[in-house]
Amino acid sequence: MATSFTEKYDSRTITTGSDGAAESAEFVYILRGVSGESDARVLATNSTAAAYGALQRRQIEVKPIHIDTTNADACIWDVTVQYGQRDPRDEPEPGDPPVYSFDTTGGTQHITHSKGTIHAVAAKGFAPNFGRAIGVTQNSVEGVDITVPVFNFSETHYRSPEVTTNAYRHAVFLLTGKVNSSPFKGFAAGEVLFLGASGSMRAGENWEINYRFAAMPNAVNLQIGDEITIPSKKGWDYLWVYYGDHVDENAKMLVQRPVAAYVVEVYDYADFSPLGIGT
Repeated sequence: MATSFTEKYDSRTITTGSDGAAESAEFVYILRGVSGESDARVLATNSTAAAYGALQRRQIEVKPIHIDTTNADACIWDVTVQYGQRDPRDEPEPGDPPVYSFDTTGGTQHITHSKGTIHAVAAKGFAPNFGRAIGVTQNSVEGVDITVPVFNFSETHYRSPEVTTNAYRHAVFLLTGKVNSSPFKGFAAGEVLFLGASGSMRAGENWEINYRFAAMPNAVNLQIGDEITIPSKKGWDYLWVYYGDHVDENAKMLVQRPVAAYVVEVYDYADFSPLGIGT
């Protein structure tokens, strides 16, 4: 005799609240052809829905009616499945609102030029004018590390195994280290760097995936020294300055000053829509 799982005629007891919405539901089944309790529970779990409307499956009760350890076909179980309103402590489901987090503690950037010189004092005569270069030595410009605005944020989404396929996970992998080619989450193109995602799931349940990003503002009219102006720079493009020898007529010495500035693209740009978390 094959295993059977049949809903009883007196099943489906539904309780509603004063607003007419279902508050609980109970389904009763007859299970035949399984001799072990653990097997009976597994079959009952796999044969019933995790949700009934807005109600979540809360309990499965398996009660033996007739057990014959020598003949599984003769075994009969009474199965009661209870549904209730969702508890805030329940596991998130696909489509649940994502969880957001952010911090603005900033990032570190190495710069070799200042916004302006406040004081330049020489022991004798004129202090050399380095054109806002920082940490100038005889042969180089050492610069300094500063904190710059970096907006770090993350979103945690809940996805079903059916959509979190190997192909999807590979697409997320390929987008890691890319910069947004179009507006994303309120930021302009070029401002958001995708740092990657981490996900976890338990067998038979949904994926919990955390997507992490960092945003750096685009800029215009960046002043380098006294004579160079950069018209525009995307947030994650890299700016570097070439310094060369210059004769300071006042100090009567050879100094390092900015000769040219370069904005270079160091990240690939990509469309973030394949992440499937909105734009």
